[in-house]
Amino acid sequence: MDMLPFRSIIEKSIIDNWNRDALTDYKGATLQYHDVARKIEKLHILFEHSGVRKGDRIALCGRNSTQWAVAFLATLTYGATAVPILHEFTADQIHHIVNHSESKLLFVGDVVATQIDATAMPHLEGIINIPDYSLAVSRTDSLTNARENLNAFFGQKYPKYFRQQHVKYEAEQSGDELALINYTSGTTGFSKGVMIPYRALWGNYDFAEHVLGGHVKPGDSTISILPMAHMYGMAFEFIFEFLHGCHVYFLNRMPSPAIIAQAFADVRPAIIIAVPLVIEKIIKKKVLPKLQNGTLKFLLKTPIISRKIEQKICEQVVQAFGGRFYEIIIGGAAFNQEVESFLHRIGFPYTVGYGATECAPIICYQDYHSYVPGSCGKAVIHMEVKIDSPDPRNVAGEILARGMNVMLGYYKNPEATEEVLDAEGWYHTGDLGVMDEQGNVFIKGRSKNMLLGSNGQNIYPEEIEDKMNSLPLVTESIVVQREEKLVALVYPDADEIAQQRMSNEVVQQQMEQNRQDLNSLLPAYCKISSIEIRTSEFEKTPKKSIKRYLYK
Repeated sequence: MDMLPFRSIIEKSIIDNWNRDALTDYKGATLQYHDVARKIEKLHILFEHSGVRKGDRIALCGRNSTQWAVAFLATLTYGATAVPILHEFTADQIHHIVNHSESKLLFVGDVVATQIDATAMPHLEGIINIPDYSLAVSRTDSLTNARENLNAFFGQKYPKYFRQQHVKYEAEQSGDELALINYTSGTTGFSKGVMIPYRALWGNYDFAEHVLGGHVKPGDSTISILPMAHMYGMAFEFIFEFLHGCHVYFLNRMPSPAIIAQAFADVRPAIIIAVPLVIEKIIKKKVLPKLQNGTLKFLLKTPIISRKIEQKICEQVVQAFGGRFYEIIIGGAAFNQEVESFLHRIGFPYTVGYGATECAPIICYQDYHSYVPGSCGKAVIHMEVKIDSPDPRNVAGEILARGMNVMLGYYKNPEATEEVLDAEGWYHTGDLGVMDEQGNVFIKGRSKNMLLGSNGQNIYPEEIEDKMNSLPLVTESIVVQREEKLVALVYPDADEIAQQRMSNEVVQQQMEQNRQDLNSLLPAYCKISSIEIRTSEFEKTPKKSIKRYLYK
């Protein structure tokens, strides 16, 4: 299939779905596609009259919302470059990204607005409030004037009415034109600005059309939970759905498991995109408690009855997610093996994909019907994948990816770009994996997290942590190396400890039992010498992976 201009696809979706519901703030207002078009047009007038040129950077920082989405679409369709910033970043990080990207305007959500300091971003010409597009800060007369007279300018341009025939966005000149700069959180310290071209946005959209287009219909409802400033949520909870004519609900408050569960029940989405944490929390809180009694455990072991019971359990889990979805796609972090084998056993429609911000994000995927448990699928359409290893089936090597979805490089950072993009166009992911003869990729860990055993063995801490996290009273853990020994740092389940009124001594005993049970499952060079109990949660990146470098 020939690549279509991405901005033309936005234009076509708006025209074709003119009277459909487009974007809703969960428990709040709804915009139809024609409302989105009108708001985009007003923002274009604002940009034009305040002197924004094509290619200028416009930053957006705030929780997901309809107005965030509209501002983003307006930026792209104007020909400016969007700089989405995670609202969980600290004020200093936000200042740094705005300055580093040389953004001209900054859209801010109501919480972020109270945290940032405009004087720390001297090159900005204005700060615009996302909820109502009012000016929080204006440093030019042209911007102030444009905002004050916006409705008058709009009336002059469209004296009678604003209709489908007025929606016309200039197509990008080439697939390599820069669409957005996405700053990675990265678990290893400082962020890099990933330059994502239009071809990568199109490659991800076209992939989604191929694998989901037949299962999701225009008019279907979906939920956006992941931050849109993250490529995974941006590509597969927003862009694909909007271009496909779906109705996207934004969870614009802090999405706790209770709120998410309620939203699934209310919206009943047609497709679900999630990180493992969301799935694990809902299953642990909503489904597993019903399975702990002895009789059910016994019945599950009896082959003839068990299939019936597994179907019943599967129905319960499906209902917990709204009961109407085609499949759940899990990505963004490692999936707990105990939860995965439980889902596989009951026949739940889930699949695990693999991607990176640098590929906007998709690299590997398989539909749940053909997905191999424990893998993350195969190379997707428009992409090729290889393992940098003398024996890719048996010896883990770095996962390399090449194709339509790969970034242009890191903004103003040629050294970092050269480290990950080689002369043949392969992107070096920094992840280690193997690949079976069918092309399924199995991730073995991040190469930069790999530890070396005393006899030179490769130790992947993620694999040990995965087993550790399934043991009693363990909420999360990381494995670190001290001299020649491996130590597990554990943050225990405070709720459970309080409920059972356990003393510190009992908790210590349980952890020692955990250590022995864990070691019985591990090869000698991976055994844990001790467990240290932490009193607070580990610090996380916005993608909810632990900032390992803080605990080395």
